[in-house]
Amino acid sequence: MTRSRCARRVVLASVLVATGCASGVPHRIDTVAARLDRLLADYRGRDRPGACLLARHRGSVIYERCVGMADLETNEAATPQSNFRLASLTKQFTATAVLRLVQDDALRTTTTIRDVFPDFPSYGNAVTVHHLLTHTSGLIAYEDLMSEGENAQIKDAGVLALMGSVDSTYFSPGTAYRYSNSGYAVLAQMVEAVTGNSFSRFLAEVIFEPLEMEGTVAYEAAIGTVVHRAYGYSRHGDGSWRRTDQSPTSAVLGDGGIYSSLRDLNRWLDVVEGRRHVLDPQLSARMVERATLSTGERIDYGYGWRLDTLGGRVRYHHEGSTIGFRNGIQRFPHEDLSVVFLSNRNEVKDTLYEAIAEALLDRIEHRP
Repeated sequence: MTRSRCARRVVLASVLVATGCASGVPHRIDTVAARLDRLLADYRGRDRPGACLLARHRGSVIYERCVGMADLETNEAATPQSNFRLASLTKQFTATAVLRLVQDDALRTTTTIRDVFPDFPSYGNAVTVHHLLTHTSGLIAYEDLMSEGENAQIKDAGVLALMGSVDSTYFSPGTAYRYSNSGYAVLAQMVEAVTGNSFSRFLAEVIFEPLEMEGTVAYEAAIGTVVHRAYGYSRHGDGSWRRTDQSPTSAVLGDGGIYSSLRDLNRWLDVVEGRRHVLDPQLSARMVERATLSTGERIDYGYGWRLDTLGGRVRYHHEGSTIGFRNGIQRFPHEDLSVVFLSNRNEVKDTLYEAIAEALLDRIEHRP
């Protein structure tokens, strides 16, 4: 057993069976690590984009591994410091930023779009911050309003302008659920309008810097940089990989523009798990409460988090999917288990996130 492999077994053993890395390590220790390693097998190698996986139990890291490459062109391997574009994992940060303004009495969840942008079309009188956070606003998908064949990247301000170019929503706000990237781009613009600061700077000041998430950034080309950047790729029919890192929607920040790493997200999990705070606990709790429609029906979404069960266990989670990246975060509050998966390729097996969680939950629940 190599030194690095032994170290990984020690970490696993400290939680799962409380033993060391010696010849007498029980076989099931190796089995849980081996199961996770097998799930990452297709990402392994210096000829393919990679993946990083982190699991925490009771606040301690029990598995951490990166395989494959962050940058095929420069032959840079993926590491816990590699920063991946989070895509829709960004939404929990956007929601946190908005709730910070609620906490500071700069916004309310009942604040409407027109309260912040008086020149917005009249339908904005009925769309509240709560609707935007919970995907119950009915806003038209900005992707469907963009000019066909347009290659220039749209930004959050452009999304707000597109929302102002129409005079209706898919449905009356609050009456239905429809996942909306438009809503989170509008929220980012509301943050800027209320604070007088850029969205990226506000995130840094209230979240990233206090938590020492030193490599994490809401990336704006020509303004900031992404250190230790992982670039996105797509697989060709012949099995080769092509860099597909950006699309016309990749510059929108509020719905998916944050880059982060395992190292930094490990610090963010302290907040997710309630071990550190950037919000009052009561506001944090609202993020994982199911929203209720005007019909009385409850939906499986809170503020930036999907809410469901896996194998009968309560789960908070979100996936992040954009050109060249596929990511997922899962939190099992009753088991005190958190899992982060990051990858810089344009594909992921449908069952991967569940298989990772089940491997960890099985060993946690059957430890001595």
